[in-house]
Amino acid sequence: MGTYELPRNVKGEGRILFIFTTKSLIYTVVAAGIGLIFNFIFSMLNMTLAGLITVGIFAVIGFIIGTIKMPELGRFEFAKKTGGENLDDIIIRFIKFKTKGKKIYVYKEGKNND
Repeated sequence: MGTYELPRNVKGEGRILFIFTTKSLIYTVVAAGIGLIFNFIFSMLNMTLAGLITVGIFAVIGFIIGTIKMPELGRFEFAKKTGGENLDDIIIRFIKFKTKGKKIYVYKEGKNND
C-alpha cells in the first residue's frame, strides 16, 4: 500500500495566544488604543475604573470586528447578501460606499454590449 497525503486546512496555523489571528490582534490593539483615549479622559475625572472598563469594551469590539464573519440569516436581506464575509470587509465597503457618493461600480467579464 502507498501513502497518501491528505489536504488539511492550515488557515488557522498563524494564531497567536490560541485565539488571536494577526488581523484580530491588530484590530484589538487599535480599538484598545482608542479606548485608552477615553481612559485618559476618565482618569482626569477620577473615574479610573470606568476608564479601564471602557478600554476592555473597545478591545472586545475590536476583536469581534477582526474575527467574526457575518452569519447567513434568512430573514434579513442584508444578511443574505453579506453572509459568510468578514465583518471588517463589510464595514470597509460600507465606508467606501458612503464616501464615494453612494455609487457601486460592477465590472462584468465577457463581451460588452457596446
